[in-house]
Amino acid sequence: EHASAADPAVRRRIGADGISRSFGSVRANIDVDLSVGPGTIHAVVGENGAGKSTLMRMLYGLDRPDHGTVIVDDEPVTLASPRTAIERGIGLVQQELAIIPELSLLENLILGDETARLGVIDWPTARERADELAAQVGVQVDWDAPASGVSIAIQQQVEILRLVYRGADVLILDEPTAVLAPAQATELLALLTSLRDAGRTIIFISHKLDEVLAIAE
Repeated sequence: EHASAADPAVRRRIGADGISRSFGSVRANIDVDLSVGPGTIHAVVGENGAGKSTLMRMLYGLDRPDHGTVIVDDEPVTLASPRTAIERGIGLVQQELAIIPELSLLENLILGDETARLGVIDWPTARERADELAAQVGVQVDWDAPASGVSIAIQQQVEILRLVYRGADVLILDEPTAVLAPAQATELLALLTSLRDAGRTIIFISHKLDEVLAIAE
């Protein structure tokens, strides 16, 4: 069980000590230290090819460091897979969204964490939880809409909410505004701030310094 984001005893909700990762002769990360406090928005900034995504993949169990250690709740851990990361409350939204266009937004939300009774999905409970979650963070979602018929911004919101629905309180977002129009980016920054205000921990990857300065601690 992962520690609460509000736990004052935790100094580093997530981080890294001396992490290195190479792909053949390409050294993506070299002795990286990272410390992200609970209940904060922490920006990771760098140009394309700087190794930001590789570092985040290791924090989410998609990749393993050659050297060094991932830190969760002040303790060294081995994240064997994304499932292990989710169990520790860590979620990642990559640039290529994992939304299934043929499903509704509600079906996409509960994918992987379906509440069932006697083997049948409990749709009323799922809808109630979805509405509560959207209200908590101040967004409006037409849960019956097919994912193929909504904007990339809405799909992205649903993917972020899916991680929260599954219990993640650490949300890693890999250049989330790169695919958004300015007004959509402003809405996303407001959503991230709302999630932070509710005690969640955000890692925000970007090279847009105006956005970084607007929301990061």
